[in-house]
Order: sequence, then C-alpha cells, then structure tokens
Amino acid sequence: MVVDDTQENLVLLATILQPEGYKVMTLPNGAMAVEAAKARLPDLILLDIMMPGIDGYETCAMLKANSSTAAIPIIFISALAEPLGNLTG
Repeated sequence: MVVDDTQENLVLLATILQPEGYKVMTLPNGAMAVEAAKARLPDLILLDIMMPGIDGYETCAMLKANSSTAAIPIIFISALAEPLGNLTG
C-alpha cells in the first residue's frame, strides 16, 4: 500500500513497484489508508509523513493501535530534504 496526497508520487511509486511483481494499492490520505488496511491487510505500507488532515504520524499511530493492523510494517516517505526539527539540540 502506498499512501501519499500527491498523485504524481503515487503514480511514480506504483510505476516502480508493479514491474517488480508487487501488487500496489494507492491511496490519497490517511483516513482511507486506515480503512483499507483493516479490510485488505497489506504486507507493507509506504506512508507519506506530510499530508493534510490526518498526517503520516497520526495514520501510523492509528494503525499501530488497532490489533488487526498493528503488525503491518510501515516505511515513512517524505519529499523533505531535511528532517523536521533539530535533533542535535
């Protein structure tokens, strides 16, 4: 499952993954991702961090709080060149 609010990113990731044999479900927001994950139980979720409404962190928390989706691995994706905040102090 690929979750991103930018259509171009969804198309790009699906274009890269599908020829490698992966079945790719693309979704434009966190709320839809949570519902789809409960229904389909994907093997992996590529999740955008910065999305309007429910962001990637909130989406991840919702998925991890649900016993049926908690074990699904999640990889965060972002177009940011730098991490959010200053982690060094």
